[in-house]
Amino acid sequence: MLKTESITLNLGPQHPSTHGVFRIKVELDGEAVRDLEPVMGYLHRGIEKISEDRTYVQVVPLTDRLDYICAMTNNQAYAMAVEKMAGIKVPERAEYIRVIMAEFTRIINHLLAVGFLWNELGAYFTPLLYCYRERERILDLFEKTCGSRLTCNYIRPGGVSLDLPEGFIPEAKKLTSHLKTFTDELNTMLTKNEIFISRTVDVGILPADLAINSSITGPMLRASGVPYDIRKVDNYSIYDRFDFDVPTCDHGDVWDRYYQHILEIYQSIRILEQALDTIPDGKVMGRRASRSLRRPPKDEAYGRIESPKGELGFYVVGDGSKNPYRLRIRPPSMINLSALKEMCEGQKIQDLIVILGSVNIVLGEVDR
Repeated sequence: MLKTESITLNLGPQHPSTHGVFRIKVELDGEAVRDLEPVMGYLHRGIEKISEDRTYVQVVPLTDRLDYICAMTNNQAYAMAVEKMAGIKVPERAEYIRVIMAEFTRIINHLLAVGFLWNELGAYFTPLLYCYRERERILDLFEKTCGSRLTCNYIRPGGVSLDLPEGFIPEAKKLTSHLKTFTDELNTMLTKNEIFISRTVDVGILPADLAINSSITGPMLRASGVPYDIRKVDNYSIYDRFDFDVPTCDHGDVWDRYYQHILEIYQSIRILEQALDTIPDGKVMGRRASRSLRRPPKDEAYGRIESPKGELGFYVVGDGSKNPYRLRIRPPSMINLSALKEMCEGQKIQDLIVILGSVNIVLGEVDR
């Protein structure tokens, strides 16, 4: 038997605008991955510490910079934590608007997760640009609503900063119908592709027990067969009013993680159709929200949501001043990386890139 020595290879850090400044230290036996260590911290910006010098409302724009693909849901999770701590009630119309923005954000995230995964496989530009094109249609609605396309700073403690602009509802309904057709086309074009299947089936398997023990949440967990969705478990906001399913896959490989995103886009479209049909009139900001935040109580609260990547939580501690005393973020991207080693061991180095792509991370949330 030929005896060989393993080699250690550094992948990254680099910034191709996909996985950011992230390094993986890999021990290779030929082309097979023997060991792996994720190395984080190259993008660390100290958002949790900076928040201690900002008022509760001034923290909102910092949350946009965490997962910059999903600014709206970042705003929502933080706002819910502050509302819980300060006892702020959100008007019903604002809750509907939050759900609409959150589900559009989920579709954005899932489209880019699919597009970038194909990019990692070497299918350059075409699938990704198709997904980007649909993302732009959603961002057009965001821009009309709050003036921003990426870092929205729209959902605030107590509600939302502005009401929906004139014509938003019919435009959103038309777009939702179009997105259903596009997702059908995307599914037809990609899912049964023979090369894609050969590169993703039985690659990077994440068993359900390992996913649970690693605290993994979101589409990654559901792709391993665990039907856990905080929208159903906590019934936060007004999600209990909508009829939608929690789809799962059962094998937990790269193909399942891809297809899980497709399935969840259809469920977001179902929620959007119901929310757009039933949104009531009314105010979009709680009457006493600003007064409550000028002198909030000495208290603490944890607010969490089913963000597009998994459980996003904010732990807020108030000391009675206008600024948070402490702020701690539970980011799904960082925690979903915790099983990367087990998913990659024994795989080929070319599969490592695909497995990382299927985790769908954003470094702003990892190195917060």
